[in-house]
Amino acid sequence: MNQDTATPGSVRPGGRTARVRESVLRAAGDLLAERGFAHLDPAEVATRAGVGKTTVYRRWRTPAGLVADLLTEMAETSLPHADTGSLRGDLLANARLVAHTLNDPRQGRVFASLVAAATCDPATAAALRHFYDARLAEWSPCIDAAVARGELPPETDSRAVLSAVSAPLYYRLLNTGDPIGDDAATTAAEAAALAARAGLFTR
Repeated sequence: MNQDTATPGSVRPGGRTARVRESVLRAAGDLLAERGFAHLDPAEVATRAGVGKTTVYRRWRTPAGLVADLLTEMAETSLPHADTGSLRGDLLANARLVAHTLNDPRQGRVFASLVAAATCDPATAAALRHFYDARLAEWSPCIDAAVARGELPPETDSRAVLSAVSAPLYYRLLNTGDPIGDDAATTAAEAAALAARAGLFTR
Protein backbone atom coordinates (compact mmCIF):
# COMPACT_ATOMS: atom_id res chain seq x y z
CA MET A 1 0.00 0.00 0.00
CA ASN A 2 1.37 3.39 -0.99
CA GLN A 3 1.65 5.62 2.12
CA ASP A 4 0.44 8.66 0.16
CA THR A 5 -2.83 6.92 -0.79
CA ALA A 6 -3.42 4.85 2.35
CA THR A 7 -6.27 5.47 4.73
CA PRO A 8 -5.07 7.92 7.42
CA GLY A 9 -3.39 6.05 10.24
CA SER A 10 -3.41 2.69 8.41
CA VAL A 11 0.35 2.49 7.87
CA ARG A 12 2.11 1.10 10.93
CA PRO A 13 5.37 3.01 11.46
CA GLY A 14 8.64 2.22 13.16
CA GLY A 15 11.59 4.16 14.60
CA ARG A 16 11.27 7.94 14.58
CA THR A 17 7.95 7.70 12.74
CA ALA A 18 6.58 5.60 15.59
CA ARG A 19 7.68 8.23 18.10
CA VAL A 20 6.01 10.94 16.04
CA ARG A 21 2.81 8.89 15.90
CA GLU A 22 2.88 8.36 19.67
CA SER A 23 3.35 12.09 20.33
CA VAL A 24 0.65 13.14 17.87
CA LEU A 25 -1.92 10.64 19.16
CA ARG A 26 -1.21 11.59 22.77
CA ALA A 27 -1.77 15.25 21.88
CA ALA A 28 -4.94 14.40 19.96
CA GLY A 29 -6.29 12.43 22.92
CA ASP A 30 -5.49 15.26 25.32
CA LEU A 31 -7.26 17.79 23.11
CA LEU A 32 -10.29 15.51 22.74
CA ALA A 33 -10.50 15.12 26.51
CA GLU A 34 -10.20 18.85 27.09
CA ARG A 35 -12.40 20.30 24.35
CA GLY A 36 -14.18 17.57 22.40
CA PHE A 37 -14.14 16.57 18.74
CA ALA A 38 -15.45 19.92 17.47
CA HIS A 39 -12.20 21.57 18.61
CA LEU A 40 -9.80 18.86 17.45
CA ASP A 41 -7.58 21.07 15.27
CA PRO A 42 -4.74 19.18 13.52
CA ALA A 43 -2.61 22.35 13.61
CA GLU A 44 -2.93 22.58 17.40
CA VAL A 45 -2.28 18.87 17.70
CA ALA A 46 0.96 19.39 15.76
CA THR A 47 2.01 22.25 18.05
CA ARG A 48 1.32 20.23 21.19
CA ALA A 49 3.13 17.20 19.80
CA GLY A 50 6.14 19.27 18.79
CA VAL A 51 6.01 18.23 15.13
CA GLY A 52 5.47 20.12 11.90
CA LYS A 53 1.94 20.87 10.78
CA THR A 54 2.68 19.41 7.36
CA THR A 55 3.54 16.09 9.01
CA VAL A 56 0.13 15.88 10.67
CA TYR A 57 -1.81 17.04 7.60
CA ARG A 58 0.13 14.73 5.27
CA ARG A 59 -0.35 11.61 7.37
CA TRP A 60 -3.69 12.10 9.16
CA ARG A 61 -5.26 14.74 6.89
CA THR A 62 -8.35 15.48 9.00
CA PRO A 63 -9.63 15.30 12.61
CA ALA A 64 -11.42 12.09 11.63
CA GLY A 65 -8.11 10.62 10.47
CA LEU A 66 -6.58 11.43 13.86
CA VAL A 67 -9.55 9.84 15.63
CA ALA A 68 -9.36 6.68 13.51
CA ASP A 69 -5.68 6.16 14.32
CA LEU A 70 -6.19 7.03 17.99
CA LEU A 71 -8.88 4.36 18.27
CA THR A 72 -6.64 1.89 16.43
CA GLU A 73 -3.89 2.52 18.96
CA MET A 74 -6.32 2.16 21.86
CA ALA A 75 -7.52 -1.18 20.49
CA GLU A 76 -3.93 -2.36 20.01
CA THR A 77 -2.89 -1.46 23.56
CA SER A 78 -6.03 -2.60 25.41
CA LEU A 79 -5.70 -5.50 27.81
CA PRO A 80 -6.35 -9.00 26.44
CA HIS A 81 -9.44 -10.95 27.45
CA ALA A 82 -9.62 -12.67 30.80
CA ASP A 83 -9.48 -16.43 31.36
CA THR A 84 -10.79 -17.04 34.88
CA GLY A 85 -12.37 -20.40 34.13
CA SER A 86 -15.95 -19.23 34.68
CA LEU A 87 -18.47 -17.12 32.80
CA ARG A 88 -19.13 -14.91 35.82
CA GLY A 89 -15.42 -14.33 36.40
CA ASP A 90 -14.72 -13.44 32.78
CA LEU A 91 -17.70 -11.09 32.47
CA LEU A 92 -16.83 -9.44 35.77
CA ALA A 93 -13.27 -8.88 34.53
CA ASN A 94 -14.68 -7.34 31.36
CA ALA A 95 -17.07 -5.10 33.27
CA ARG A 96 -14.33 -3.93 35.62
CA LEU A 97 -12.05 -3.12 32.68
CA VAL A 98 -14.80 -1.05 31.03
CA ALA A 99 -15.59 0.69 34.32
CA HIS A 100 -11.91 1.45 34.94
CA THR A 101 -11.59 2.96 31.45
CA LEU A 102 -14.73 5.08 31.72
CA ASN A 103 -13.77 6.27 35.22
CA ASP A 104 -10.35 7.41 34.05
CA PRO A 105 -10.39 11.25 33.98
CA ARG A 106 -8.83 11.36 30.51
CA GLN A 107 -10.16 8.20 28.87
CA GLY A 108 -13.72 8.73 30.05
CA ARG A 109 -13.83 12.19 28.52
CA VAL A 110 -12.23 10.90 25.30
CA PHE A 111 -14.91 8.23 24.87
CA ALA A 112 -17.71 10.65 25.70
CA SER A 113 -16.36 13.05 23.05
CA LEU A 114 -16.04 10.29 20.46
CA VAL A 115 -19.53 8.92 21.04
CA ALA A 116 -20.95 12.43 20.74
CA ALA A 117 -19.00 13.07 17.53
CA ALA A 118 -20.10 9.73 16.05
CA THR A 119 -23.71 10.90 16.05
CA CYS A 120 -22.94 13.49 13.38
CA ASP A 121 -19.62 12.51 11.78
CA PRO A 122 -19.76 9.30 9.68
CA ALA A 123 -15.99 8.81 9.65
CA THR A 124 -15.81 8.99 13.44
CA ALA A 125 -18.78 6.62 13.70
CA ALA A 126 -16.99 4.12 11.44
CA ALA A 127 -13.77 4.39 13.46
CA LEU A 128 -15.65 3.88 16.71
CA ARG A 129 -17.45 0.81 15.33
CA HIS A 130 -14.10 -0.62 14.23
CA PHE A 131 -12.72 -0.11 17.75
CA TYR A 132 -15.65 -1.89 19.38
CA ASP A 133 -15.53 -4.67 16.80
CA ALA A 134 -11.90 -5.27 17.73
CA ARG A 135 -12.65 -5.35 21.46
CA LEU A 136 -15.65 -7.65 21.03
CA ALA A 137 -13.55 -10.00 18.91
CA GLU A 138 -10.85 -10.01 21.60
CA TRP A 139 -13.32 -10.99 24.35
CA SER A 140 -15.53 -13.37 22.34
CA PRO A 141 -13.41 -16.45 23.29
CA CYS A 142 -14.71 -16.03 26.86
CA ILE A 143 -18.23 -16.74 25.64
CA ASP A 144 -17.09 -19.59 23.39
CA ALA A 145 -15.33 -21.17 26.36
CA ALA A 146 -18.45 -20.85 28.50
CA VAL A 147 -20.45 -22.63 25.79
CA ALA A 148 -17.81 -25.39 25.64
CA ARG A 149 -17.99 -25.80 29.43
CA GLY A 150 -21.78 -26.14 29.26
CA GLU A 151 -22.39 -22.87 31.10
CA LEU A 152 -24.23 -21.34 28.15
CA PRO A 153 -26.53 -22.71 25.45
CA PRO A 154 -25.08 -23.50 22.03
CA GLU A 155 -25.34 -20.67 19.51
CA THR A 156 -24.98 -17.99 22.18
CA ASP A 157 -24.14 -14.70 20.49
CA SER A 158 -20.89 -13.55 22.10
CA ARG A 159 -21.22 -9.98 20.85
CA ALA A 160 -24.70 -9.65 22.34
CA VAL A 161 -23.54 -10.92 25.74
CA LEU A 162 -20.52 -8.63 25.87
CA SER A 163 -22.56 -5.65 24.69
CA ALA A 164 -25.02 -6.32 27.50
CA VAL A 165 -22.16 -6.05 29.98
CA SER A 166 -20.87 -2.68 28.80
CA ALA A 167 -24.14 -1.00 27.79
CA PRO A 168 -25.35 -0.06 31.30
CA LEU A 169 -21.91 1.30 32.16
CA TYR A 170 -21.85 3.54 29.10
CA TYR A 171 -25.41 4.62 29.94
CA ARG A 172 -24.13 5.90 33.27
CA LEU A 173 -21.30 7.77 31.57
CA LEU A 174 -23.37 9.35 28.82
CA ASN A 175 -26.86 9.73 30.26
CA THR A 176 -27.35 9.61 34.00
CA GLY A 177 -23.93 10.57 35.30
CA ASP A 178 -24.31 7.99 38.06
CA PRO A 179 -21.07 6.62 39.53
CA ILE A 180 -19.55 3.65 37.72
CA GLY A 181 -18.39 1.83 40.82
CA ASP A 182 -17.60 -1.82 41.36
CA ASP A 183 -21.21 -2.44 42.37
CA ALA A 184 -22.36 -1.20 38.96
CA ALA A 185 -19.76 -3.35 37.19
CA THR A 186 -20.77 -6.42 39.21
CA THR A 187 -24.47 -5.89 38.52
CA ALA A 188 -23.82 -5.46 34.79
CA ALA A 189 -21.75 -8.65 34.61
CA GLU A 190 -24.17 -10.75 36.65
CA ALA A 191 -27.24 -9.51 34.78
CA ALA A 192 -25.63 -10.35 31.43
CA ALA A 193 -24.57 -13.77 32.70
CA LEU A 194 -28.06 -14.53 34.01
CA ALA A 195 -29.68 -13.51 30.72
CA ALA A 196 -27.14 -15.48 28.71
CA ARG A 197 -27.71 -18.64 30.77
CA ALA A 198 -31.45 -18.26 30.17
CA GLY A 199 -30.82 -18.34 26.43
CA LEU A 200 -31.79 -14.75 25.73
CA PHE A 201 -28.72 -14.17 23.57
CA THR A 202 -28.88 -17.22 21.32
CA ARG A 203 -28.75 -16.58 17.60
